[in-house]
Amino acid sequence: MITMHLFYTGKDDAAERFAQEMLDSGMVNRIRAEEGNLAYAYYRSLDDPHTVLLVDAWENQEALDRHHASPMMAHIMELRERYDLHMRAERLVTEDAAASGDDRRFIRE
Repeated sequence: MITMHLFYTGKDDAAERFAQEMLDSGMVNRIRAEEGNLAYAYYRSLDDPHTVLLVDAWENQEALDRHHASPMMAHIMELRERYDLHMRAERLVTEDAAASGDDRRFIRE
């Protein structure tokens, strides 16, 4: 599994308006419906009102590559430009998505 953390930052509330447009336009649901998508959700930062976090998870590199090659990606890039957003990315690769036995004792379900 590949999980991307994309931190969108812009002036004033630009990042939040971008994320809201992605939701309102149905783009988020279309991405969630793509083969191999495991998660696609936006979150607001508690300590930086100008930043929104996207958590974007895919089954494997092939699924992520298909997403990047899709026509939706051109639209997303256009929106990023329109809202004048800057990004920072973190890439996390997991071989087993389940928490190990030791880790589970720290998780309250």
